[in-house]
Amino acid sequence: MLSFSSATFLPKPLSAIPKSSFSGIPIRHTCPLPIRVPAQRTRSFSGYAVVMMAKREEELKEIRGLSTEQINEEVIDLKGELFMLRLQKSARNEFKSSEFRRMRKRIARMLTVKRERELEEGINKRLSRKLDRQWKKSIVVRPPPSLKKLQEEEAAAEAEKSA
Repeated sequence: MLSFSSATFLPKPLSAIPKSSFSGIPIRHTCPLPIRVPAQRTRSFSGYAVVMMAKREEELKEIRGLSTEQINEEVIDLKGELFMLRLQKSARNEFKSSEFRRMRKRIARMLTVKRERELEEGINKRLSRKLDRQWKKSIVVRPPPSLKKLQEEEAAAEAEKSA
């Protein structure tokens, strides 16, 4: 038969800091190191934000000065430019990556102003979407202004070579 002795097993002492198998550097789990940001950098950032805000306000004033038809034309041109940038990226040509964001933001601002005007006219969301779909279907595909300019430059260069 099995006999049980009166042996007591003491639990292992719990450590506040867990031990690592690497004994070179002690691991601290209590508080991460504070991150210090220099005051000079903060000041320059806030100045930058103010300048960017002013530029946006100027751009919005400019957009609000346009008619709805002009806004539609500008959106079509900007979307064409965005497409050209994507082609340049896929062909691994040189391009400014910041242009993607700038163009998308400008398109969004224009569409926002367009929607504000629709709200002023009392056009609800459902009708706005319907009008937007009709407008998108009516768009005639045409080359963006940058491509037209590039083609004109190439034609002028050819004319100079042949002359």
